[in-house]
Amino acid sequence: MTRSLLSIDDLSRMDIERILGRAESFAEVAGREVKKVPTLRGRTVINLFYESSTRTASSFEIAAKRLSADLVSVRAAGSSVDKGESLKDTIQTLSAYDPAVIVIRSPYAGAAALVARWSAAAVVNAGDGKREHPTQALLDVYTLRRRLGSLDGLKVWIVGDVLHSRVARSNVLAFGRMGCEVTVCGPPTLIPREVESLGCRVRHSLDDLGEADVIYALRMQHERMEGSFVPSLREYAARFQIHARRLSPRQLLMHPGPVNRGVELSAEVIDSPQALIIPQVESGIVVRMAVLFDLLAGGGGRAAPEPQAQATAAEPQPA
Repeated sequence: MTRSLLSIDDLSRMDIERILGRAESFAEVAGREVKKVPTLRGRTVINLFYESSTRTASSFEIAAKRLSADLVSVRAAGSSVDKGESLKDTIQTLSAYDPAVIVIRSPYAGAAALVARWSAAAVVNAGDGKREHPTQALLDVYTLRRRLGSLDGLKVWIVGDVLHSRVARSNVLAFGRMGCEVTVCGPPTLIPREVESLGCRVRHSLDDLGEADVIYALRMQHERMEGSFVPSLREYAARFQIHARRLSPRQLLMHPGPVNRGVELSAEVIDSPQALIIPQVESGIVVRMAVLFDLLAGGGGRAAPEPQAQATAAEPQPA
């Protein structure tokens, strides 16, 4: 893996396989009474979030703490950003603390790449505008692999607001890299132009949804919409909502959260046995631990101490 994780394009299939393998090791550690390992003791991780987040922010915080890193969490609200400080000045200020990693979420596409230019720290893109969200894609692949094993030939439909979704872009790339056949589906107004260049098919109705092995529903992202992209939420739900009549018992259901209940998903499918929404959240911690480990301790493809061995050494005196 490269020095930073800005895009799924930074990763080969071998890179993804390595990160998922390390996540499996950390999942074993997570089942222990003492969940910490000393891997990043003495290193500083900064979480810099310019947008609201529950799942991503909290899982990165837990991941850093379980790796024994020193953690600094900065939210735009209540920080010097409220006083008009620029992103560059903020990064220069935080870089004075000698961080090993900066995890950034921003409403602006390309913000993570700028941070990587301005700081000597490794940078993890935790979502930049409508562009990408690579760690979400990695945890989604991890969740599916744990459930199904090999993903080669798996048919994945990504349904909903593809235009405004950074998750959709990262997942098309990640699922495709792992051998899946990916279809994106939604109203024409919510499908970006030339999305097929990412390696997926496009559909504008759910007529062929029965072919999917996995249905990945996307949230309607009202905060990124300027103007009207659908006549009404009621009409959108009538045409594209995943409900019990559209979800067969053999299909799996995923969603990055938070869910707009009654819009992209009905209440009954959220709580159905096919739903992997909670396992996705659970996967976020160990996958983000694996990403931080890979950037700072794993040395890319070079050999590194196994997390299990480190955890064993740490147990007598928890970090």
